[in-house]
Amino acid sequence: MAEVLVYVDHVDGAVRKPTLELLTLARRIGEPVALAVGAGAAGTAATLAEHGAVKVLTHEASEYADYLVVPKVDALQAAYDAVSPAAVLVPSSAEGKEIAARVAVRIGSGVITDATDLEAGEQGPIATQSAFAASFTTKSRVSRGTPVITVKPNSAPVESAPAAGTVEALTV
Repeated sequence: MAEVLVYVDHVDGAVRKPTLELLTLARRIGEPVALAVGAGAAGTAATLAEHGAVKVLTHEASEYADYLVVPKVDALQAAYDAVSPAAVLVPSSAEGKEIAARVAVRIGSGVITDATDLEAGEQGPIATQSAFAASFTTKSRVSRGTPVITVKPNSAPVESAPAAGTVEALTV
């Protein structure tokens, strides 16, 4: 099964709920590999493993607190290069969409924003999106490169699925 890279949204090691939802969705399309950066990144490992992360990549540096987006994009690109995932999942927030867009440009891929569900497809992950105040839903997939997908909060239930959660330091 292919690996799926999940960007971890946390505050000093306390993992936020949208990340746990991403892990649930990632397990539908592959094996979740989590990337936690910034202060307390190593402290996220137990929670991430409890929710299905087979591997947790961590990198702590002061730049993550000093700058908004670019160091996080650098870390996500380094993780992408190390893992070669089938998809990259990022929580859908203003910052998350900026990170996803910049990573997609760097790796020469397409981006899907505000997905509400994911499923495995023959030609890669298929994302479900809501349009016009949820009046319509559409299914999309990236046709070029590794899909970078942002997922709206509260789109999936948080499900525990204990996994190895091996912690590895990432070189950025």
